[in-house]
Amino acid sequence: MLDELKNYLAITWTDPVIDSKIGGILSRAESFINSYAGATIDFATDLTAKQLLFDLCRYIYCNSLEDFKVNFRGDLIALRARYKEVE
Repeated sequence: MLDELKNYLAITWTDPVIDSKIGGILSRAESFINSYAGATIDFATDLTAKQLLFDLCRYIYCNSLEDFKVNFRGDLIALRARYKEVE
């Protein structure tokens, strides 16, 4: 998923430092989305959640994490509601 995220962020070059940074962002973002949903999400099959994950990574990468929760509030609420129904 790292290569997909790099493509989404328009990172077209190879740099081990950037790869490590993006990998760390991806791990933290996955944890955040899973925690918010209250479930472990399979991002390979839940493309709506994957888009939300990539958007969160974009916000973190651009040092705008505080804006993510505001701008994606409705999406986060819908995600939580969708996974609460699965329980």
